[in-house]
Amino acid sequence: MQYFVSVIDDKSNSATPEEMAAIDAFNDRIQAEGHWVFAGGLGAPSTATVIDNRGGEALFTDGPFVETKEFLAGFWVMEAPDLDVALKLAAEGSKACNRRVEVRPFL
Repeated sequence: MQYFVSVIDDKSNSATPEEMAAIDAFNDRIQAEGHWVFAGGLGAPSTATVIDNRGGEALFTDGPFVETKEFLAGFWVMEAPDLDVALKLAAEGSKACNRRVEVRPFL
């Protein structure tokens, strides 16, 4: 099963060199163990464009969908046999990036 692990932060591009090294080591390990599917960091919410094409014409709005102090700063998509393994991996990822994370299974 695949799990989405979102990294929660209150500023963009805030990882220290030490945190980046720990993240790289964690990424290398989960790749070697077969848990890696995909991962990435995201630009600041101010770089977002919200698109609403539910009506007759697409409406494009600059900025984030929701104004909030904390936001999705990055993510991992991981493969794990069950939620317990996914939670263990996410806890290790949280330690590596020094941020809170949220785990959600893909449907």
